[in-house]
Amino acid sequence: MYLINGELTDKLPANDRAVQFGDGCFTTARVSAGNVRFLEQHIGRLQQACEKLLIPFIDWSLLETEMQQLAAAEQQAVLKVMITRGSGGRGYSAANCLQPTRLLSVSAYPSFYSQWREQGISLALSPIQLGINPHLAGIKHLNRLEQVLIRTHLEQMPAQEALVLDSDGWLTECCAANLFWRKGSQVFTPYVDKSGVNGTMRQHIIACLADSSWQVTEVREKLDSLGAADEVLICNALMPIIPVNQAESWRFNSRELYQFLAPLCE
Repeated sequence: MYLINGELTDKLPANDRAVQFGDGCFTTARVSAGNVRFLEQHIGRLQQACEKLLIPFIDWSLLETEMQQLAAAEQQAVLKVMITRGSGGRGYSAANCLQPTRLLSVSAYPSFYSQWREQGISLALSPIQLGINPHLAGIKHLNRLEQVLIRTHLEQMPAQEALVLDSDGWLTECCAANLFWRKGSQVFTPYVDKSGVNGTMRQHIIACLADSSWQVTEVREKLDSLGAADEVLICNALMPIIPVNQAESWRFNSRELYQFLAPLCE
């Protein structure tokens, strides 16, 4: 199901800037029992992205209402929301783009996430590295070719998710998830100020840990840092949190941090 500017249709104009340039942003939310989980945070990330991309979207109350209306009919689903700059001319100039486009879609919730949560997963290093761009880092813009390539390579590996470095070799994230690891009571997650996505679940976990006995720190570390970890986990708005059994050749048996966070992330 697609809802484009309030109309049930699957037709987007060929001159929409999302088609022409990937000019827009998106968020992907989990629907549970007819409700959008972490709705406020998803609206906030879209607002931040539109501000960075200079997209003059103002219909936030309408968008929130549409999100809630689509979710109300679903017991468990995925709700994706895109905001594009709208339709415009051939070139890069946005001068002729007068009305942003809002596009919402609902799809089935991935059934394998429950198995991942129960059994844990493995991570493999991706040969694709993320480009460094501080202005676009953190936000979920529509230019996702890096992730498409990461996923394509991942599908050829015996692992469920990828470990992704930036072009300077710093550990950054996974293909579609953020990364945390624990050493004792210290919890670490990579900075995403130069590349990567500052996911809504990543932000939620950092906030939960800040109010706990765990000590959470954003870091720039190389891949080998995982070798000294007691525990590794990944997260996104849909999973929402998954324990990692193995990353490259390193194995992890602890679920201490996972068991603390799991009920807080539902």
